[in-house]
Amino acid sequence: MDAVDQAILRRLQRDGRQTNRELAEAVGVAPSTALERTRALRARGVITGFHAAVDPAALGRSVQALISIRIRPQSREAIESVRDTMAALPETLGVFVVTGNEDVLVHVAVPSTAYLRDFVLDRLARRKEFVDVRTTVVFDYVQPVEQSELPAADDRNGRTPYA
Repeated sequence: MDAVDQAILRRLQRDGRQTNRELAEAVGVAPSTALERTRALRARGVITGFHAAVDPAALGRSVQALISIRIRPQSREAIESVRDTMAALPETLGVFVVTGNEDVLVHVAVPSTAYLRDFVLDRLARRKEFVDVRTTVVFDYVQPVEQSELPAADDRNGRTPYA
């Protein structure tokens, strides 16, 4: 990705509803160039789609939590089944298959801590393949507006810019 692609990506992440003409003007390229570059970013899988960002609290789901789950027997089929089942629940914001002590981490948003308790005890803890379920309530959640390529390592000493 060159500087123009990165500028297009930054602008679209901030406002995916802007017109191609607005995008081209903001980035400093012709509208045809902006359109061609945007299409190329989609074709390469850099841009995976456009969506409306929603505030869960505005939908009455002001309590967020991370639920860590250990699964037995541990198999690809079991983990993928849990991943897909958790992703289909209306409470779920995201599902992560992870390494370490847990196998799956589920990010949920619910109306209250009482709802969270009932959700965990009645819908998760009873599943026979779940040998451990741990819940962490989220106090604050900030999702970055932009994602881009990370800075390159410093070639002179092999360290990243943050080291």
